[in-house]
Amino acid sequence: MTRPGRDEDPDRLYTVTGGRSRSVAGADTFDLVTLVVSESAPVRGMQSEHAAILRICRFPTAVVELASDLGLPVSVVRILLGDLLAQGKITARHPRRAQTADALPDPDILKQVLVGLRNI
Repeated sequence: MTRPGRDEDPDRLYTVTGGRSRSVAGADTFDLVTLVVSESAPVRGMQSEHAAILRICRFPTAVVELASDLGLPVSVVRILLGDLLAQGKITARHPRRAQTADALPDPDILKQVLVGLRNI
């Protein structure tokens, strides 16, 4: 059984990224849960992987989902996303995060719940 991305021909991955090992946008721009959304449709003459990303990302899609759908390593997908971001063809955003300590439950309530669970 072959695994997508891992057993790929290294020459193909080198060609897909143009020999680059880093994204134009920077390594910290795209983590696994960054949501990517297309801002334009694929155009004629575009690299097939770029066009596939634009089609998949019509709705917000996580980087890890893109890598799975494309059958490519996440590192390669990050490089391709950097290209598209630099061209203005996608937008990227991180999922909403809880508002620091204000969004956390009261510690006293958590202690009461823990005591109640232990009593069960």
